[in-house]
Amino acid sequence: MRSKLVTVRKALSRVVAALAATLVVSLLLPVAPASAHGQLATSTPLKGTVVRKPLTQLALYFTEKPASNAHFAISGPDGSRVDNGWSYGEPKRLDKPVTEYFMVNGVFEPRLYHTGFPAMVTVAHWPAKGRYTASYLSVASDGEAVRGEVTFDYQGPGTAAPAGWSAPTAGPDPTLLAQAEGEGSTSSGATGSPIAPTGAPASPPAGAAEEQRDGGFPAWLIPALIVVTVAVLVLVAARRRPATRAATTPSRRPAGSAGKGSTPGRSAAMPAGKSGKRSSGPVRRGRR
Repeated sequence: MRSKLVTVRKALSRVVAALAATLVVSLLLPVAPASAHGQLATSTPLKGTVVRKPLTQLALYFTEKPASNAHFAISGPDGSRVDNGWSYGEPKRLDKPVTEYFMVNGVFEPRLYHTGFPAMVTVAHWPAKGRYTASYLSVASDGEAVRGEVTFDYQGPGTAAPAGWSAPTAGPDPTLLAQAEGEGSTSSGATGSPIAPTGAPASPPAGAAEEQRDGGFPAWLIPALIVVTVAVLVLVAARRRPATRAATTPSRRPAGSAGKGSTPGRSAAMPAGKSGKRSSGPVRRGRR
C-alpha cells in the first residue's frame, strides 16, 4: 500500500510540475500582438476570386490609412507589372470588423475597427487571362511593417496598354524599406506621419476615432486561469486520497487486533497445562 501511495504521489507531483511549466510558457508566449497593425481588412476583388470584367482600379482596404510612400504593384500572368500608380480612396464601413492588439502599459489591449481605408491602385491594362497578384508594402502608425499580397484570376477580355505607357520597374522607396525593417527613425521622415517605436504604447491610428475600443485584458489571462484551476484540482485530489486511505485502515486493524488478541488466550491456557504437570509431581513422588 505504501509503494502504491508513493507512486501516486510521484505521478501527481509530475502533473503539477507539468502544469506549472505550462503556466510559465503561457506567460512568456504573448510577446507579440495577435495581428499586425494597419493590416489589410478586405479588397476588391477579394483574394482567390475570379474577375470577368476589366477593372480600372483595385481597392485594398486597410484598418488605417497607408503611409504616403507605401508601395503597390500588380503583376500579370507573365510576371510583368500592369499597375499605374495609386491614390487614397473614400473610407467605407467594413462588413466584418477587424480586431487588432496594441501594447498599453505592458498589456495587450484589443481595438475593434469597423472602417476600411482604401488604397486605389490603377490597372493600366489587362494583357491576358490568368493569375494576377497585387502586392503591397507600408508601415503602420506604430512602426510595424504591413506587407502582403492578394491573388485572383482574370478571365475577362484583354485590353491594350495606354499610348506611351511602359511597365513600371521601380521598387519600394528606400526610406520605406528602412522603416519596414525597423531601421527607420521615429520622426516623421519622408512619410509625413509620425512613426512610433515598435512595442511602445500606440496612439489610435489616423481615422480610428470612430472605432470601438474594447476593455483591456491580458492576452494570457484565460489560459493562465485554466492552468491554475487544474493545478488546484490536482492538489486537492492529492490531499484527499491519503485521507481516504487513512480512514479505511482502522477498519482492517480490528480484525488484526482480534487475531493478536487470541495470543493472550493461548498464553493463558499455558499456565493451566503447566499447573497440571506440577500436580503430577507429587504423585510420582508418592510412588517412589
